[in-house]
Order: sequence, then C-alpha cells, then structure tokens
Amino acid sequence: MNPIRKIKYIVIHCTATQPTATVESIKRYWKDVKKWGDTPGYHYLIKADGEILTLLDESKNSYGVYAHNSECISISYIGGIDNLGKPKDTRTVKQQVTMFSKISELLHKYPNAKVLGHRDFPDVHKACPSFDVKTWLSHYQLMF
Repeated sequence: MNPIRKIKYIVIHCTATQPTATVESIKRYWKDVKKWGDTPGYHYLIKADGEILTLLDESKNSYGVYAHNSECISISYIGGIDNLGKPKDTRTVKQQVTMFSKISELLHKYPNAKVLGHRDFPDVHKACPSFDVKTWLSHYQLMF
C-alpha cells in the first residue's frame, strides 16, 4: 500500500452499460473515448456471475470520482442501465454478494473509510451506481 494515499472513501459505481457489456468493451471506451490511456475507472469490476476483477492496484489512482481519486478505492458492477438506457439497478444476487464481501474486506483494511455511491459526492450529476448505497447496506442482511 502506498503510504501517500490516504483512503477516505470506498466508492460504489456502475458501468452505466447493459449488464451484458464485456470487460474489453468497457476498457476500450475508457481508452478510446475518455482518453484515459490504460488507467481504468475502477480498482475492481464485478461481472454478472459475481467474479471480481482487479483492474488497478489500490496504491494507484483510478478515474472513479473526479477531484477525489487520490482518496478513493472504486468498485463497480457491470450494468446499471435498462434497455432504454435509463438508470436501473441491474445487479445480480451474485454481484451483490461479491460487492458486499469486497466492501467488508476494504473496510477492514481502511477502517475509517466511508462507503458512498458515486452520486453521493458533491457536484456529481449522474445516477451512478443506480441504487442508494446507504439504504442497500442497511438492509443487506435482511436480503440474504
């Protein structure tokens, strides 16, 4: 872990794609459209089957939350929009289980971090992650 990075936030995202989007297409979008080179938007990406991919070492900044990247670890699930492109929580049960597990692991590692959705940051004008993180976490045990 890079001692220069003080992690204040564990941020939950969606890719704002169809749940069937491929990891390769998401990476290509970051590189070709966003012009981020090989730096991803998130540290972790959760596929529909619950598999979690590490896209970036936690010691490095992702492009997750503008003006806050140096203090965030970003987790995203593939999905977050419906067939019309409108925000929708499309997480599978497996994605939810993996997400909760990763959040728990990161809170153990960074006990003072706050868990927020991307949309919970000031001046963020998007629905990401297409669900209310705080409400979901408060009801998580009741769901499973």
